[in-house]
Amino acid sequence: MTLGKPNISEGDEILEVVDRDGNVQRLAKRSAIHGDPSLIHRVIHILVFNKKGRLLLQKRSMNKDVAPGKWDTSVGGHVNPGEEILEAARRELKEELGVADCALNYLYSYLFSNQTESELVSTFSCEHNGRFFFNKNEIDEIAFWDIDKIREKLGRNIFSNHFEKEIRAYLTLQSQKNIKTARRK
Repeated sequence: MTLGKPNISEGDEILEVVDRDGNVQRLAKRSAIHGDPSLIHRVIHILVFNKKGRLLLQKRSMNKDVAPGKWDTSVGGHVNPGEEILEAARRELKEELGVADCALNYLYSYLFSNQTESELVSTFSCEHNGRFFFNKNEIDEIAFWDIDKIREKLGRNIFSNHFEKEIRAYLTLQSQKNIKTARRK
């Protein structure tokens, strides 16, 4: 089973331009936003883990305009105008992986910027061990990866630049949690 998105050109998608705090400034076409890093837009990422602690990654379709053929975050997508972050995360989880029953936990937010775009990323996590019905127009394959294997492959042009920043943010968060836990003992 493959889930599809409306048949609309990605460049025609309308997104909110926001400031660094997520306050909406105006609306603009995706094609304009993705060509101007001074225009920040909101996105969500979801890190889907299984009960063994392995992280689900998606291999982006070769027809994607950003990072084609690279391994990437479990789920990632734009926040629609007027949409709440959690609502966007649930929608993208359903659209990309066909999952509707995963309890989402907010982890952190950060600003991702490169020469073509700037994104205010809100990251969630969840655990899901069931079946996935991924969108074959956007994703070539999915696989669970051990965190140590991901660490070993960083910087080798296997992952998207977005994911490289994402996993470093996640590993930093986990390291901070481990330090706090060790101090309590």
